[in-house]
Amino acid sequence: MLSKFQLMRSLPISILISALSTLSILAASPAGQPEATSTVPAAAAEAGKDVVHQLNNAFAKVFEIVAPSVVIIEISKKSDGTEGSAFDDLFFQGPPDENNPHGNLRRPQPVQSEGSGFIVRPDGYIFTNFHVVEGADKISVKLKDGREFQAKTVGTDEKTDIAVIKIDAKDLPVVQLGDSDAVRVGQFAFAIGAPFKLDYTFTYGVISGKGRNKLIPTNGYAISDYIQTDASINPGNSGGPLCDIDGNVIGMNTLINGLNRGLGFAIPSNMAKEIGGELIAGHKIMRPWLGIRIETLGDDPSIRDLFKGLDKGVVVRTIEADAPAYKSDLRPFDVITQVDGAQVASDSQLQHEILKKKIGQSIELTVWRKGQTIKIPVKTGELPNEISRASNEPVQPGSKPEDVGKFGLQVQDLTKEVAERLHLDIKQGVIVTDVAEDSLAAQQGIEREDVITEVDGKSVPNVQSFREALNKADPKRGVLLYLDRKGSKTFAVLKSGG
Repeated sequence: MLSKFQLMRSLPISILISALSTLSILAASPAGQPEATSTVPAAAAEAGKDVVHQLNNAFAKVFEIVAPSVVIIEISKKSDGTEGSAFDDLFFQGPPDENNPHGNLRRPQPVQSEGSGFIVRPDGYIFTNFHVVEGADKISVKLKDGREFQAKTVGTDEKTDIAVIKIDAKDLPVVQLGDSDAVRVGQFAFAIGAPFKLDYTFTYGVISGKGRNKLIPTNGYAISDYIQTDASINPGNSGGPLCDIDGNVIGMNTLINGLNRGLGFAIPSNMAKEIGGELIAGHKIMRPWLGIRIETLGDDPSIRDLFKGLDKGVVVRTIEADAPAYKSDLRPFDVITQVDGAQVASDSQLQHEILKKKIGQSIELTVWRKGQTIKIPVKTGELPNEISRASNEPVQPGSKPEDVGKFGLQVQDLTKEVAERLHLDIKQGVIVTDVAEDSLAAQQGIEREDVITEVDGKSVPNVQSFREALNKADPKRGVLLYLDRKGSKTFAVLKSGG
């Protein structure tokens, strides 16, 4: 015997549509008119209604299972006085007059906002988003049964936007964390949260995609591969659960791309479980890194012709100053094809391979460089919280700068005095003193104080050698410049359209 749920899944969708159409026709028949004869067998129509009822019950059951473990989070933090506008001042303070020349000046009010979360342990541990509780002076948590608690922050991880907070309570209902790796595109998805302060709003849709990344700026390091859903997610849903048809939490709602436009994103539950568990244990979240900025080969069509004979790999755009890769033989414009023998065809794959390693572990990169394949050992370091760059200050020319043709560059010899004044470790090359707006150089991101050390792989210790190298280069194919930027190593390709 098939259960009702199995019957629901086994019936063709055509039966459901036919049954619904029949019900619609019967409901629309005017009084006194003969009823239309249904072409759908009575048994099939009854089965179709049963499918609708089963689906209806299944959806409602998800809410009944999960909602008691969902919490509404209200935070308040001190205002820095910059939140308001001139319009706000006029509307809330009142216009100035003879008796009140400054209007009804108000004192800065605490900034309040709302988000969601879900309970993962009976003793009060709650998962939510980092941005929901960031900078909070006070965190209030409201449960489905109406109880309210003050919460404290246990730990946060900004790079994955995950936070753990705790309330002083026992025997709380908890969610069941599902396996986000097993999620399939097309399956039902349900979101619970508090959009626009409408507590315990329940929406449904499907899983629209998996492995979405590069959704937020992370200094070039994509930590999360987000789940995409068309379930309606709006401000206030952040931190709430994304569930499957069985009521298992498969993600934490976190990103919104437009309101009610079918583009919602969630942190996979496996990542939330891993990071959250580390935060609950009091561990600092540490990640390995090489200190390189990368892009998938082919993402920049303007330089694709310079990699003849290579189909897949990851281009090294920049090597950060004093980073682990800086101490290796890796160079900008190298193309990484393998990490310890594992193929990498995209920047995301390379990032994931590195994140699997331990801090301080020696790894071997297989690199394509100018048609040759070489092996480069690198020891991983710890990913810092921030990667700082010095700001560019105008270069005071020690000698007369020279314009370099149509590329839009103005350069001069890098003298010892200029290097010392700008705290540059590099001792040889030509320094960029100006970049013309809308020039080829500007389009490629070349900046003042960049030091050009090589042209198409040839050293350029002074302006004369630099000019000679440019004259020999083919701007239609692309001129490869190696740059030192405040200690970081990078490159630019100047390519003329005609």
